[in-house]
Amino acid sequence: MDTIDERRAIIQPIARSWYPQQLAALDMLRFDQLHPIISGNKWFKLRLNIRHAIDGGFKTIVTFGGGYSNHLIATAYAAKMFGIKSIGIVRGRYHTLTATLADCQNAGMELIFVSNEEYERKEDTDWIRELASHFDELFIIPEGGANEWGRAGAGLIDRFVKQDYTHIALSVGTGTTLAGLRNKLDSKQHMLGFVPMKQGTYLKDYITEHLHADKNTNWQLFDHWHLGGFGKWNDELLHFMNDFYRTTNIPLDIVYTSKMMFGIRQLLAEGFFAPDARVLCIHTGGLQGNVSVKDKLDY
Repeated sequence: MDTIDERRAIIQPIARSWYPQQLAALDMLRFDQLHPIISGNKWFKLRLNIRHAIDGGFKTIVTFGGGYSNHLIATAYAAKMFGIKSIGIVRGRYHTLTATLADCQNAGMELIFVSNEEYERKEDTDWIRELASHFDELFIIPEGGANEWGRAGAGLIDRFVKQDYTHIALSVGTGTTLAGLRNKLDSKQHMLGFVPMKQGTYLKDYITEHLHADKNTNWQLFDHWHLGGFGKWNDELLHFMNDFYRTTNIPLDIVYTSKMMFGIRQLLAEGFFAPDARVLCIHTGGLQGNVSVKDKLDY
């Protein structure tokens, strides 16, 4: 599958046998269907960034991520698709490449490894240009696509969201997608962001900073269901993912959407939603990240 066809992003009702509370609707927007690698919100955050780079005459894009970064691998494949060079600045040193990083290389991305301390300089433009000095005309995409083009691209998701949904749920990594989409949706619609890392509500400041004044309402972040921290998992989560797949035929990723749905299930059990609520859960893709637990999943 070498192209992105947004018509693949169907809205699938979640089987009522999966959730205990009576709702008007609980649906999943299947952005995992867009592409095996450039899936979910990654596509929307990258598309305008890369188009801006090409239109601006840039020859190479530079971005950032860890050894299992969905953003890095999506950028590598998207750059290849658009015919532009890519560089990934990777946090940490690896004697053996992870499957994600090997796929980045195979897609043509040059990898530059830096220490955790050096990685903190990822917003230092001079440092970045020095690292990649053998390339000319660099366009820098922040980690997670967290810039104006990333937010604008994420805003394009609004056309998939019907106005009769009362709640829109999505997993939050940098806050870029939530901010971009909150700015485009009807302010009466509630947005629920599920942050898969400890004390993740610190992202509230970033999101608030990038919201239009009339859109800074009806949204909240949850960081209760990180299950030990970013990228961490346990047997309970694996059991949950397998059970969800058997019931709904929807695969979840180990890092983001699984923890969102884990949280949604708990909110449903607590009666968080009114009986007339119509809830849309956005699948943000990233299924390639399941390679580390593929022998433990039923899909």
